[in-house]
Amino acid sequence: MMADDLYLGLAWLPPVEDFRAACAALLDGEGEQGAAVRGLARRRLNETQLNRLANTISALREQGRSLAPLTPFKLGIVGNGTLDLIGPALTASAARHGLDLSYVTVPYGAAVQEAVSPDSALNRAGCDAVLIALDHRGLPLRPSQADIDGAEQSVADSVALITAIRQGLRAASGARAIVQTLAAPPEALFGSLDRQVPGAMRRLTDRFNEALAASLDDGDVLFDVAALAQTVGLSTWHSPVQWNMAKLPFAGACLPIYAEHAARLAAAMRGKGGRCLILDLDNTLWGGVIGDDGVEGIVLGEGDATGEAFLSVQRMALSLRERGIVLAVSSKNDEANARKPFREHPEMLLKEDHIAVFRANWDDKASNIRQIAEELNLGLDAMVFLDDNPVERGLVRRELPQVMVPELPEDPALYARTLAAGGYFEAVTVSDEDRKRAEFYQTNAKRAQAKVAATDIEGYLKSLNMEMTVQPFDPVGRARIVQLINKSNQFNLTTRRYDNADIEAFEHDSQVLTLQVRLADIFGDNGMISVIICRPRGAEVWEIDTWLMSCRVLGRGVERMVLNEILLQARERGVKTLVGVYRPTERNGMVKDHYQGLGFTQLSASDSGETEWVLSATAEVPLAPMTVVRQGFLSAAA
Repeated sequence: MMADDLYLGLAWLPPVEDFRAACAALLDGEGEQGAAVRGLARRRLNETQLNRLANTISALREQGRSLAPLTPFKLGIVGNGTLDLIGPALTASAARHGLDLSYVTVPYGAAVQEAVSPDSALNRAGCDAVLIALDHRGLPLRPSQADIDGAEQSVADSVALITAIRQGLRAASGARAIVQTLAAPPEALFGSLDRQVPGAMRRLTDRFNEALAASLDDGDVLFDVAALAQTVGLSTWHSPVQWNMAKLPFAGACLPIYAEHAARLAAAMRGKGGRCLILDLDNTLWGGVIGDDGVEGIVLGEGDATGEAFLSVQRMALSLRERGIVLAVSSKNDEANARKPFREHPEMLLKEDHIAVFRANWDDKASNIRQIAEELNLGLDAMVFLDDNPVERGLVRRELPQVMVPELPEDPALYARTLAAGGYFEAVTVSDEDRKRAEFYQTNAKRAQAKVAATDIEGYLKSLNMEMTVQPFDPVGRARIVQLINKSNQFNLTTRRYDNADIEAFEHDSQVLTLQVRLADIFGDNGMISVIICRPRGAEVWEIDTWLMSCRVLGRGVERMVLNEILLQARERGVKTLVGVYRPTERNGMVKDHYQGLGFTQLSASDSGETEWVLSATAEVPLAPMTVVRQGFLSAAA
C-alpha cells in the first residue's frame, strides 16, 4: 500500500459497492435514516461521492426526515478560498463520525467582519463551532529577505488576526473556534536553509504555527493542517493550478482527507470517538495460530521482519493504553491457549494486566463485543475492533454497525499505521484523568465481576469501602470540570456546555453552589465522577443548572449521596427549595426519571419533553454505604 492509497484514499475504510443505489435507498427508506447514512459514510468515498451523499442528506432534511441517532452540529466556515466545495464534504464526513452537520459560510474576505459583528449572519446562526480555514494567502504573512524585522512582525500580526476572529466569535455568539495551522508552500528559496533563514517562508510558517498553538488556551481547538499536508506531501497538498483557476486552498484530491480530519475534531468536541480497542489475537497480535503452532511456533519479536511488524501493533496498543484507551481481547480460541503468549512468550509487549476484558471462546465476535461493552459499561459506538480476518470484520460491521472496524491490508507491517490513520481516538484535550481512564475501566470490570459473585447488593457496596470527596470548583480541577461538562452526554440532566472562563466565573460567584465529586474504593481511584452547579432562582430557591455523573459509578448510590450534599449546602445557606430540570437530548434518556427516583415532585412538562421538579431542602435522603470527605468549604457544612 502506497502512502497516497492509505491517506488520500481513506484506505482504512472499506470500499463501497453500488454507491448510487445506496443513496437512492436512503431516500426511499422509511423511518429514521441516520444510522443508514452513517453506515454509508463509513465507506471509502471520493470527492464526488462525498458531495453526492451530502446532497442526499440535504434531500432527507428537505423531506423532514429524521437523521437520528446522528447528533446535530452547526459549523461556521470562514476562509480565504472557495468554501462551497468544503461544506458538502464536511457534511458527509461528519456523518461518518455520528454528526448531523449543517454549515454556514461567509462571503470571501469577510471573516473578520462576520466574526466581530454580533448581528452578522455567522453569529446569528448559532454555530456550535467555527472553522477558521485561512491559509498563508489569507494572512498578513510577508516573507522578506530585505526586511527581516517586518517579516517577523507579520507573524505576530497574523496570530493577532486569528486571535481577533476567535475572540470576536466567542464574544458575539459563544462559538468555539477550530483553527488551522499553515501548510508551508513546497517552493523553497534557499532549499534546506529556508528553515533557518529569518524571513524565509518556511521559517515564518513554522514560527506562526508554534505561536498559534501556544495562543489557544481558552478551549478553542487546533486543526493541524501543517501535519496533515506533510503526511500526504506538500507538493500533493498545494495545487497552483486549482488555486489559480478556482481558489481551492488545497488540491481537490485532498478534500476527503481534509474533511475527514475536520470532522474528527468536531466529533471529538461532542465527546464522540473510540474509548476501547478490541484486539483479535492470531495473525493480529502475533503471526500464526496459537492453537496449532504453540507458543514456540508463533512469529513475534525482534530480528524477524514479520515478528517486528506484530510488535509494532502491540507497541501501538500499549501507547494508546498509556493515553487512556481501554484494551480488550476478542478471539476465537480456547482461553487457556489464548493466554499462553501473554504469560509465556518472552517477546510479548502486551501482558494480561493490560487487558481489561479477555474474551477467548468459540462464540461469534459480535456477541463477544456486546458483552465486552456491557462489562465495561461503554457504548458500542466507543468500540474499535482490530482483526486481520476480513470475514470477521464483515460480520461485526453487519451485526454491530456502531462499532468502528478498520480495514487492514494484507501486510502486518502496515497494521499499526492503518489503525493510526483511521483517527479513531481523536481528542481535543487530554488530562491526567484521561491517562488513567484505562485503569478506571479495568478496575470497573473487576468490580462487575465481584458484583456477580456477591450474594446481596448492600453487602457488595459495603465491601467496596467507598470514599466520596466533595469540594467546590477550584483552579486545580477546572480543566477536568470543563472537559466533563463538554463531553458528558448520557448522565447529564441539562447538557449545558460551559468553557474555561465560565467555570472560573462560577468559582468566584458566591451565589452559586459548585461541587466537584471524586470517588475511590478498594479497587482504586475513579477520579472526578460528578459535577454540580446550582444557581439561585428567586429568593430561597436553587435551580440545579448542571448535574452530570460518570456512568462508571452507576448503581452504587452516588447520586443519593450527591443529592444529600446539595441539600446540606442548601440548608446551610438558607435555601428552602431545590428545582431540578431535565432537558431531553437523544442521548440522555437514561436520566429522564432521575429526579422522580430521588423523591422530587414534578412541577411542569413542556411539549419538547423538558420537565421541572421540586424538592424541599428539608427532605431526607436514604444514604449509601460510603464515607464522605468534604474539602474547601467555608461554611459549617464543611
